[in-house]
Amino acid sequence: MADSRGENLSIIGVLGMFSFLTSLSGSSTNLAIPKIAISMNISSSAATWIVQIGLITTAILLVMFGHIGDILSKNAVFLAGGIAFLIGSTITGFAPDFITILIGRVIQAIGAAMIMANSMGIVTQYFPDNKRAEALAMISMFISVGSISGPGIGGFIISVSSWRWIYWINIPLGILVLWLGFKFLPIPKESWAHIKEVTKGANWTGQNLFTIGIILFFLSGSFFQSGRDHLLMGLAFFIVGGAITVYSFIQDDKSNLPWIAPEVLRNKGFMTSIFALSLVMLVNAISNILLPFYLQSYNGMSPFASGLVIMLQSVMMLITTPFAGVLADKINRELMTVIGLAILMFSQVGYAFFPDHLDMMKIIPPIVLNGMGIAIFLSPNNALTMGMVDKKLSGIAGSFNSFARTLGMTIGISFASSALFFQLPGVTRITPAVGDKFVQAFYNVFWIATAISGLALAVVLIRYLKSRKEPVKKDSAKESA
Repeated sequence: MADSRGENLSIIGVLGMFSFLTSLSGSSTNLAIPKIAISMNISSSAATWIVQIGLITTAILLVMFGHIGDILSKNAVFLAGGIAFLIGSTITGFAPDFITILIGRVIQAIGAAMIMANSMGIVTQYFPDNKRAEALAMISMFISVGSISGPGIGGFIISVSSWRWIYWINIPLGILVLWLGFKFLPIPKESWAHIKEVTKGANWTGQNLFTIGIILFFLSGSFFQSGRDHLLMGLAFFIVGGAITVYSFIQDDKSNLPWIAPEVLRNKGFMTSIFALSLVMLVNAISNILLPFYLQSYNGMSPFASGLVIMLQSVMMLITTPFAGVLADKINRELMTVIGLAILMFSQVGYAFFPDHLDMMKIIPPIVLNGMGIAIFLSPNNALTMGMVDKKLSGIAGSFNSFARTLGMTIGISFASSALFFQLPGVTRITPAVGDKFVQAFYNVFWIATAISGLALAVVLIRYLKSRKEPVKKDSAKESA
């Protein structure tokens, strides 16, 4: 445990600031996609890979870095991630072409994976259970501020200058946070021989299978985006990649030194929370990737104005998160997740009724409700997730939680872009000339998002109903005794 409240706050500050930077970069990149597509002379669908490749890389590496954090040092892996994130931001900012942008984004994502895989584990390491939801909520607030700042700052930068500044801005801020991190997060001194010793027996076969499976799975999206002529090839990559990914978990479970502890995968309560989280992040990513196309590319709104509209979701998250964190520690956490997902599902219906022109009275409410629903769900679900595993497994549990979050976002972005452009054969760039075809395709994607959020709601509702019966069973057992 941390020795003082001041030290607690310092640790939260370091974790939160890096969460802020990764969130800032992610939300800015989403907003910048239309401008980068024009700048690099690439199609709108190709530009979405600037977002996708980062999320795919993060998803592939999260569990591995969580495991390494458990056996070596969470603090060391976290801070090394900060360094990689800065290097990747620098390369992306100075990239002369599309390929170099992708390389920079991969390096940036490696750093983000190291940060995300160990953040929740560090919180569990330093904070007791009765303070954990509040600590996680504070970090969520940093993420919300980053999400807010991304569209606002990013939109302003893109409007008055080059999109490259959305990556360059990470450099001075990141250096400052790294300095604080090395000050407040002690790193144990380990010899290179010891590091090789504790990692040599790791299940690298499982990691390689997982990497291949994830890459094939998400490459299917590029075929789906190419239209109906490539549907069979897309389905082949989707099925083969999905099968290899599933098999990698089976192989890992049977290995001598698995990346994911078997007791984590077999923990039904933990996996329920993880599954619900992945569905929620999938749904949320759909609006994040499609709204810039709707506002900027189709309706001609400036990047700055569209950024202000989109950031309303994060503003609502920022306002709601502190209350959600406190309430999660005081009342039923399962009930809070049900309320959050009911609101989220209602917001997706709102997106499906967006007007074909800029009518803010119809556009703003779904965005606000989306942010409120996500905030009410996240803090209690995160607290439930981390409270279901032993502290010695907090690193792998936290990284698996981040993996589910990132995988959901990655699938959401890939699905949204694939589903949109699959309905628009021959369209390389969204413009007002696409007309009603774009609007109808936009609606169809959000009706599917409504169904997915309904599935997530059903999952957490069943969990809540089961939690209400458990005390009754315990009381009955006492009376029988």
